[in-house]
Amino acid sequence: MAWEDAFWDIHKEITELKLQKKFDAQLEKMKFQDHHKFHDTRDQWEYAKNKVVKEYYKNKRKKASK
Repeated sequence: MAWEDAFWDIHKEITELKLQKKFDAQLEKMKFQDHHKFHDTRDQWEYAKNKVVKEYYKNKRKKASK
C-alpha cells in the first residue's frame, strides 16, 4: 500500500467514527514517548489509529452490554 493510501484510509476511518480529537491527542502523547520517537509518521499514525479505534469499540461494547 502506498503511503498516501495509508494516510487517506486512516483519515477516513477516524473522521467516520468521529475520533479526530482522540486521535490527535494520542499522536501528541506519542511525541514525548521515547519508544515512538524514531518511528516514521505512517507507523505512528497506524499505532494511534489502532489504539483509538480499539478503545472506541471496547467502550461501545460496554455500553451495549448494560
